Amino acid sequence: MSYRIFTDSSGTEWQTWDIVPRLAERRARERRIARLAVVRERRLTNERRLGDGERSVLSKGLHQGWLCFEAALEKRRLAPIPPDWVRCTVARLEEYLSLAVPAQRAAGSGATPVIALDRRAG
Repeated sequence: MSYRIFTDSSGTEWQTWDIVPRLAERRARERRIARLAVVRERRLTNERRLGDGERSVLSKGLHQGWLCFEAALEKRRLAPIPPDWVRCTVARLEEYLSLAVPAQRAAGSGATPVIALDRRAG
């Protein structure tokens, strides 16, 4: 994973990095098929996965990876990853930023500003 920080022409600082999903995360559909032979099953359930959660499915176009742009109040994604993004000029990086689409922040990512209360007052 590569990483860059740059300031755009409006003065906003952006952190930028590439995300390439692992092969296991790229699965878009269930590949299991029903067995034709009847076999005595030792498992208690049909599920062989160890985790209890659902596997997330990547949005269309993201299976080969994307470029993530994150500022204090905004996050964007650009797919596919431009091959020159690590060494390109800031102006070119800002062009890529303008092509990127808004993305939701993960819960607990610090997107909500913290307001300090003065408990001495009142």
